[in-house]
Amino acid sequence: MKACVQTSVWPHWLLGVVVLCPSSAPYCFRCRHGTEHSVTAPRAPAPRPWPNRTDSDSDTEEGAAGGEAEMEFLRNFFSQTLGLGTQKERLLDNLTLEGVAHYMLSERCRRVICLVGAGISTSAGIPDFRSPSTGLYANLQKYHLPYPEAIFEIGYFKKHPEPFFALAKELYPGQFKPTLCHYFIRLLKEKGLLLRCYTQNIDTLERVAGLEPEDLVEAHGTFHTSHCMSPLCRQEYTLGWMKEKIFSEVTPKCEKCQSVVKPDIIFFGENLPARFFSCIQSDFLKVDLLIIMGTSLQVQPFASLIGKAPLSTPRLLINKEKTGRTDPFLGMMMGLGGGMDFDSKKAYRDVAWLGDCDQGCLALADLLGWKKELEDLIQKEHASIDAQSESRSPNPTTSASPQRSPPPAKEEARTTKTEKPQ
Repeated sequence: MKACVQTSVWPHWLLGVVVLCPSSAPYCFRCRHGTEHSVTAPRAPAPRPWPNRTDSDSDTEEGAAGGEAEMEFLRNFFSQTLGLGTQKERLLDNLTLEGVAHYMLSERCRRVICLVGAGISTSAGIPDFRSPSTGLYANLQKYHLPYPEAIFEIGYFKKHPEPFFALAKELYPGQFKPTLCHYFIRLLKEKGLLLRCYTQNIDTLERVAGLEPEDLVEAHGTFHTSHCMSPLCRQEYTLGWMKEKIFSEVTPKCEKCQSVVKPDIIFFGENLPARFFSCIQSDFLKVDLLIIMGTSLQVQPFASLIGKAPLSTPRLLINKEKTGRTDPFLGMMMGLGGGMDFDSKKAYRDVAWLGDCDQGCLALADLLGWKKELEDLIQKEHASIDAQSESRSPNPTTSASPQRSPPPAKEEARTTKTEKPQ
């Protein structure tokens, strides 16, 4: 973290402002400190060399041009982070799930982006990360880690890969079935509404549910492929190859160079996939609705995606608790604007449905008139998965069939004070 103080070019009300610039922020709006992948953040003009004192006329012209560039950058920054100078249009009849459903059935809503996290997979039997007693981080004592997050840190993995692969055996794709949430996203695709699903999950259940690679941005990578960690080799391996090694309790080694082979999931300390940044640039310019499900929105840069959509775009959160709210001043200082506002008098586009993610999707599907279609899709797809599992030769080291997602229970949800009970 570093601080920069600028007291010359900026308007008088910004003089002397100290800007804290953490490495997680896309770009500091004065010192331009940022990450190499911050392709969507407003970029400041490159600093100019100190002018030659003899070129007074050109200095004046360059100074004026430079000042305009600085001001244009400032306008872009505040437009993106605080919404200044941009139009806010209320598109929802009311800030409830019914209001979102009515909007989705209108001609105004044609492109939906889903932002999903571990909470959409918990009903399949996969733990989330941060729940106090049941979350993954709360149950890693047997691996004797220095701290829970170390199991997903690339530096620790390079020295001690064994704990990760032991955990991977418990969570490996192919042992679980997609949940109602996954099939709701599939239904959005079949209705022609899904623009993209951005997922933090590495369980591949979106693929199992029927989403194609072009429908997905797997922000934190995937188990679907693996690569040798040697930069001179980078041999690719399949899901089946990696599965065989993990269930044999052998640390996967490259067949060419004997370096460790790592699934293509993103560890802390690694860059996100290039596809994540390239898709953001086009997707969020044209999105009509954001549906955020099962995520704490604590990990950057994924959490900042809620602020990338146009200011009029409605945002629906389906989660056990409200997330995504950002202090306006902190958001400005860190370049992380667009925090969600569910309860203030100025709220105009954000809706929170609090409860189990599957039940939230079921409630929305019911309001859209899709409930039976969704339930039939789940029944058909789970039967197909069971049939495929039974046709394979049994593996003594794995269960005979994937774990079933529990059937939809009666709807029980806590609604926000602005939302009517379902």
